[in-house]
Amino acid sequence: MLSIFLLIPLSLMLFVVAIWAVRYAVKSNQFEDLDNASQRIILDDRQERRQTMQAHERSAPDQQQDKTAGTGGNNDNSDIDKDAKI
Repeated sequence: MLSIFLLIPLSLMLFVVAIWAVRYAVKSNQFEDLDNASQRIILDDRQERRQTMQAHERSAPDQQQDKTAGTGGNNDNSDIDKDAKI
C-alpha cells in the first residue's frame, strides 16, 4: 500500500513531462516534414557542392583576367623602356 503513495505521484509527474515534451516538439515544428527529412541531408550536400563549384568557376575567369591585365601592364612598361633606351 505504501508503494501506491509513491508510484501514483511519480507516474503523474512523468505524464506531465511527456505531455510537455510532445507539446514542445509540435511548437518547434519537428513534425512538419517527415517525408523529406532523410533526403534533406543528401540534397544539402549536393547543393553545397554545386555552390562551391560555381564559386570556383566564377573566380577562375576573374583570375585569368587579372593575369592577362598584369602581363599587359608589363608589356606596356617594356615598350616604354625600349623607347627610353633609344
